Amino acid sequence: MTWVEVKLFIREPLTVLFVLVLPLVMLYVLNGVFGSQPDPSVWQGLPPIDFYTSAYVALAAATAGVLALPVHLAGYREQGVLRRFRASAVRPATLVAAHMAVTVLIATAGAVLLTIMSVLVYDAALPEDWVGVIAAFLLAALSFAALGALLGFLLPTARAAQGLGVLLFFLFLMLGGAGPPREVLPAALAGASNAIPVTYAAELLRSPWTGNGWDGPALLFMVTMLTVSLGLTAWQLRRESEA
Repeated sequence: MTWVEVKLFIREPLTVLFVLVLPLVMLYVLNGVFGSQPDPSVWQGLPPIDFYTSAYVALAAATAGVLALPVHLAGYREQGVLRRFRASAVRPATLVAAHMAVTVLIATAGAVLLTIMSVLVYDAALPEDWVGVIAAFLLAALSFAALGALLGFLLPTARAAQGLGVLLFFLFLMLGGAGPPREVLPAALAGASNAIPVTYAAELLRSPWTGNGWDGPALLFMVTMLTVSLGLTAWQLRRESEA
């Protein structure tokens, strides 16, 4: 089922564009705007490309979770696919798990592509703690996949899921650390970034990437998002199966 869902994903060029291509384009634009010289007043004192590489790896995980997965699940619900699964030997939870696995795989492909291009083209620094970065990325990817699954069950149609996904993408881009530096944002927008999951995912990745261990608040936020999203998705699945 996971392999089938991978092939279905690849057949949707718009989703592939958002998840794999658009982050590369945005990274190219930002590197052209800000250059590679560190500034102690912004980007946590890091060279811009090093700061944005971890941010865009986090954005790739978030985009796969909130843009691709909810559209598929909401479409399946809208078309009665989940109802037919309930009438067969395949549990809907199996379908959800397959979608989450595909989301993590696609996010991983996007993250690897971004990292390779950043290192080869812009001379970005490689992670100092590979194990920590991989663990942080898997936690972030699973957390956004779980959030996407929840949205797929809460939104009524695939069109609504796609609209919300695009809106969340640009919100994550502008306020999650993948756009203008937080230091130059108005106070209200800088404060709002504290509620953006990508902000915490980027910090979770950036800390081991730069050899600074684990970021406690970011780790707590992502674990909480994963746990709550999985719990609410399981509750929604049970609720629909009893309806």
